[in-house]
Amino acid sequence: MDVPVYNMQGKEVGSFSIDEQSLGGEINPALIKQAYVRYHTNQRQGSARSKGRGEVQGSTRKLYRQKGTGRARMGANRTPIRKGGGHTFAKTRGRESFRPDMPVKMRRRANRNAFLAKLIDNEVRIVDDLSMDTPRTRDFLAMLDAMKIDRRALVALDPTNKAGRASARNIPDITVCANHELNCFNMLNHRYLVIGKGPLEAWLNGPSSKTDKSAKVKKEVAA
Repeated sequence: MDVPVYNMQGKEVGSFSIDEQSLGGEINPALIKQAYVRYHTNQRQGSARSKGRGEVQGSTRKLYRQKGTGRARMGANRTPIRKGGGHTFAKTRGRESFRPDMPVKMRRRANRNAFLAKLIDNEVRIVDDLSMDTPRTRDFLAMLDAMKIDRRALVALDPTNKAGRASARNIPDITVCANHELNCFNMLNHRYLVIGKGPLEAWLNGPSSKTDKSAKVKKEVAA
């Protein structure tokens, strides 16, 4: 697949050849959805807590004797049926209880497959060079207008491109990320993807390209 390459003035200056088979060959909706849900769920803070009757501060003394008062029997003041008492079904699950995981190979395949979906929908804009000498939001806006980007866009920059990041961070509906942080969640949450030719090559040939057994991270065993 040949994808056009533009300059910052919006003019086509070449093409970039991408092997579709390296991106999965065809779109796999089930894999993309599984990875999308995983990224979305892992953003949940998961810190909600409530106290049971054994965790509420207060006395454990029985309020009054069991029999002879004519009233219903009553235990301590921390029972769930009284105001200020503990919760009957207290929330005790931690952050890790809400964080599903996926194998590294599946995650990388989903990310590359989502990129293939953006290519098929013609929603990727490859720029030959996104480097800027000084931060200037006006120039970055002019580049987006020249490429006819009128919806939400994700701009993937090289981590060393600080001027480009500073130029785009204040533009509404524009999200800036490093090229190695590209994932299916960010790509599918934006209509367009703007990325430089160099950062795209680094992403395609970097760790994200390892979708076979070499993707497994080997843990060092302490002696």
